[in-house]
Amino acid sequence: MAEVAGGMRPFRFGLVLLAAGASTRMGRPKQLIEIGGKPLLAKAVEAALASAAWPVVVVLGANAEAIRPVLARYPVLITDNPAWTEGMASSLRAGVATLQAFSRSLDGALIAVADQPAFSAAVIARLVAAQPTTGQSIVAARYAGRLAVPALFGREHFAALAALTGEGGARQYLADHAAGTVAVDLPELAVDLDTPEELAAWPG
Repeated sequence: MAEVAGGMRPFRFGLVLLAAGASTRMGRPKQLIEIGGKPLLAKAVEAALASAAWPVVVVLGANAEAIRPVLARYPVLITDNPAWTEGMASSLRAGVATLQAFSRSLDGALIAVADQPAFSAAVIARLVAAQPTTGQSIVAARYAGRLAVPALFGREHFAALAALTGEGGARQYLADHAAGTVAVDLPELAVDLDTPEELAAWPG
Protein backbone atom coordinates (compact mmCIF):
# COMPACT_ATOMS: atom_id res chain seq x y z
CA MET A 1 0.00 0.00 0.00
CA ALA A 2 3.05 2.27 0.29
CA GLU A 3 3.02 2.56 -3.49
CA VAL A 4 0.22 2.59 -5.97
CA ALA A 5 -0.25 -0.33 -8.33
CA GLY A 6 2.74 -0.93 -10.54
CA GLY A 7 5.08 1.10 -8.34
CA MET A 8 4.61 4.16 -10.56
CA ARG A 9 4.67 6.69 -7.72
CA PRO A 10 4.55 6.81 -3.92
CA PHE A 11 1.27 6.24 -2.14
CA ARG A 12 -0.14 9.73 -1.52
CA PHE A 13 -2.22 10.19 1.59
CA GLY A 14 -3.60 12.96 3.72
CA LEU A 15 -3.99 12.85 7.48
CA VAL A 16 -7.05 13.73 9.55
CA LEU A 17 -6.33 14.52 13.19
CA LEU A 18 -9.47 14.37 15.32
CA ALA A 19 -9.36 16.97 18.10
CA ALA A 20 -12.98 18.02 18.56
CA GLY A 21 -13.87 16.29 21.81
CA ALA A 22 -14.96 18.10 24.96
CA SER A 23 -12.55 16.28 27.32
CA THR A 24 -15.32 15.96 29.91
CA ARG A 25 -13.49 13.22 31.86
CA MET A 26 -10.30 15.30 32.03
CA GLY A 27 -12.16 18.42 33.18
CA ARG A 28 -10.19 20.70 30.84
CA PRO A 29 -9.25 20.60 27.15
CA LYS A 30 -6.80 17.73 26.92
CA GLN A 31 -5.62 19.04 23.56
CA LEU A 32 -3.91 21.84 25.51
CA ILE A 33 -2.34 19.69 28.23
CA GLU A 34 1.43 20.03 28.05
CA ILE A 35 3.56 16.92 27.68
CA GLY A 36 7.27 17.60 27.75
CA GLY A 37 6.60 21.33 27.62
CA LYS A 38 4.37 21.17 24.55
CA PRO A 39 0.58 20.93 24.16
CA LEU A 40 -0.58 17.42 23.35
CA LEU A 41 -2.23 18.62 20.13
CA ALA A 42 0.96 20.37 19.01
CA LYS A 43 2.92 17.16 19.51
CA ALA A 44 0.42 15.24 17.38
CA VAL A 45 0.49 17.91 14.66
CA GLU A 46 4.29 17.92 14.57
CA ALA A 47 4.30 14.13 14.25
CA ALA A 48 1.88 14.38 11.33
CA LEU A 49 3.88 17.11 9.59
CA ALA A 50 7.11 15.13 10.02
CA SER A 51 5.56 12.23 8.10
CA ALA A 52 4.83 11.74 4.42
CA ALA A 53 1.21 12.84 4.91
CA TRP A 54 -0.08 15.88 3.03
CA PRO A 55 -2.25 17.71 3.71
CA VAL A 56 -2.76 17.51 7.45
CA VAL A 57 -6.33 18.34 8.53
CA VAL A 58 -7.14 19.13 12.17
CA VAL A 59 -10.80 18.87 13.13
CA LEU A 60 -11.88 21.13 16.00
CA GLY A 61 -15.19 21.26 17.84
CA ALA A 62 -15.51 21.81 21.59
CA ASN A 63 -13.23 24.55 22.92
CA ALA A 64 -12.21 25.42 19.35
CA GLU A 65 -11.48 29.07 20.08
CA ALA A 66 -9.19 28.19 22.97
CA ILE A 67 -7.39 25.52 20.95
CA ARG A 68 -7.04 27.33 17.62
CA PRO A 69 -4.06 29.53 18.68
CA VAL A 70 -1.96 26.40 19.23
CA LEU A 71 -2.28 25.66 15.51
CA ALA A 72 -1.44 29.15 14.25
CA ARG A 73 2.19 28.40 13.41
CA TYR A 74 1.58 25.10 11.66
CA PRO A 75 0.78 24.55 7.95
CA VAL A 76 -2.40 22.59 8.58
CA LEU A 77 -5.98 22.83 7.37
CA ILE A 78 -8.37 23.55 10.25
CA THR A 79 -11.90 22.23 9.94
CA ASP A 80 -14.58 23.27 12.39
CA ASN A 81 -17.13 20.60 13.23
CA PRO A 82 -20.23 22.27 14.69
CA ALA A 83 -21.84 18.83 15.00
CA TRP A 84 -19.13 17.47 17.31
CA THR A 85 -21.70 16.55 19.98
CA GLU A 86 -23.03 13.83 17.62
CA GLY A 87 -19.87 11.79 18.27
CA MET A 88 -16.53 11.03 16.69
CA ALA A 89 -18.03 9.99 13.36
CA SER A 90 -19.12 13.57 12.72
CA SER A 91 -15.52 14.77 13.01
CA LEU A 92 -14.35 11.97 10.76
CA ARG A 93 -16.91 13.01 8.15
CA ALA A 94 -15.76 16.62 8.34
CA GLY A 95 -12.10 15.70 8.05
CA VAL A 96 -12.52 13.37 5.09
CA ALA A 97 -14.65 15.98 3.32
CA THR A 98 -11.86 18.53 3.77
CA LEU A 99 -9.27 16.12 2.38
CA GLN A 100 -11.41 15.44 -0.66
CA ALA A 101 -11.99 19.15 -1.23
CA PHE A 102 -8.24 19.76 -1.06
CA SER A 103 -7.29 17.04 -3.52
CA ARG A 104 -9.13 14.48 -5.61
CA SER A 105 -5.93 12.57 -6.31
CA LEU A 106 -5.14 11.25 -2.84
CA ASP A 107 -4.71 7.48 -2.63
CA GLY A 108 -5.70 7.27 1.01
CA ALA A 109 -6.26 8.93 4.36
CA LEU A 110 -4.71 8.29 7.74
CA ILE A 111 -7.08 8.89 10.64
CA ALA A 112 -5.53 9.72 14.02
CA VAL A 113 -6.54 11.19 17.37
CA ALA A 114 -4.87 13.90 19.42
CA ASP A 115 -4.74 12.22 22.83
CA GLN A 116 -2.19 9.43 22.29
CA PRO A 117 1.14 10.72 23.67
CA ALA A 118 3.08 7.94 21.90
CA PHE A 119 1.77 8.93 18.45
CA SER A 120 4.73 9.84 16.26
CA ALA A 121 6.02 10.14 12.71
CA ALA A 122 7.62 6.71 13.23
CA VAL A 123 4.18 5.24 14.00
CA ILE A 124 2.83 6.74 10.78
CA ALA A 125 5.79 5.36 8.83
CA ARG A 126 5.18 1.87 10.19
CA LEU A 127 1.56 1.95 9.09
CA VAL A 128 2.47 3.19 5.61
CA ALA A 129 5.26 0.63 5.29
CA ALA A 130 2.92 -2.27 6.10
CA GLN A 131 2.59 -3.16 2.44
CA PRO A 132 -0.27 -5.63 2.15
CA THR A 133 0.25 -8.57 -0.17
CA THR A 134 -3.31 -9.84 -0.07
CA GLY A 135 -5.16 -6.86 -1.46
CA GLN A 136 -6.30 -5.31 1.83
CA SER A 137 -6.98 -1.60 1.60
CA ILE A 138 -6.81 -0.77 5.34
CA VAL A 139 -3.77 -0.76 7.62
CA ALA A 140 -4.56 -0.20 11.30
CA ALA A 141 -2.78 -0.09 14.62
CA ARG A 142 -3.51 -2.98 16.95
CA TYR A 143 -3.31 -2.54 20.70
CA ALA A 144 -5.31 -3.53 23.77
CA GLY A 145 -6.59 -6.51 21.79
CA ARG A 146 -8.33 -4.58 19.02
CA LEU A 147 -7.87 -2.67 15.80
CA ALA A 148 -7.98 1.09 16.28
CA VAL A 149 -6.66 4.42 15.08
CA PRO A 150 -4.28 5.53 13.80
CA ALA A 151 -5.37 3.72 10.67
CA LEU A 152 -4.69 4.19 6.98
CA PHE A 153 -7.64 3.81 4.61
CA GLY A 154 -7.46 3.48 0.84
CA ARG A 155 -9.55 5.98 -1.12
CA GLU A 156 -12.15 3.31 -1.89
CA HIS A 157 -13.26 3.75 1.75
CA PHE A 158 -13.70 7.53 1.58
CA ALA A 159 -17.41 7.45 0.74
CA ALA A 160 -18.18 5.03 3.57
CA LEU A 161 -16.11 7.01 6.07
CA ALA A 162 -17.90 10.18 5.01
CA ALA A 163 -21.24 8.49 5.74
CA LEU A 164 -20.46 7.24 9.27
CA THR A 165 -22.69 8.23 12.17
CA GLY A 166 -22.55 7.91 15.94
CA GLU A 167 -19.78 7.65 18.49
CA GLY A 168 -18.11 4.50 17.16
CA GLY A 169 -16.37 6.29 14.32
CA ALA A 170 -13.37 4.60 12.76
CA ARG A 171 -13.10 1.99 15.51
CA GLN A 172 -16.47 0.44 14.64
CA TYR A 173 -15.65 0.62 10.94
CA LEU A 174 -12.38 -1.22 11.57
CA ALA A 175 -14.19 -3.89 13.58
CA ASP A 176 -16.64 -4.37 10.72
CA HIS A 177 -13.79 -4.66 8.18
CA ALA A 178 -11.30 -6.65 10.25
CA ALA A 179 -11.00 -9.37 7.62
CA GLY A 180 -9.75 -6.83 5.10
CA THR A 181 -7.33 -5.03 7.41
CA VAL A 182 -3.58 -5.39 7.89
CA ALA A 183 -2.78 -5.04 11.61
CA VAL A 184 0.39 -3.40 12.89
CA ASP A 185 1.09 -4.10 16.56
CA LEU A 186 1.69 -0.78 18.34
CA PRO A 187 1.11 -1.50 22.05
CA GLU A 188 2.48 1.90 23.10
CA LEU A 189 -0.62 3.53 21.64
CA ALA A 190 -2.85 1.83 24.20
CA VAL A 191 -2.19 4.81 26.48
CA ASP A 192 -4.46 7.78 25.86
CA LEU A 193 -4.99 10.64 28.25
CA ASP A 194 -8.65 10.88 29.15
CA THR A 195 -8.57 11.48 32.92
CA PRO A 196 -6.41 13.35 35.47
CA GLU A 197 -5.33 9.96 36.82
CA GLU A 198 -4.07 8.83 33.42
CA LEU A 199 -2.23 12.11 33.02
CA ALA A 200 -0.59 11.75 36.43
CA ALA A 201 0.53 8.22 35.56
CA TRP A 202 2.08 9.23 32.24
CA PRO A 203 5.89 9.26 32.66
CA GLY A 204 6.39 12.02 30.05
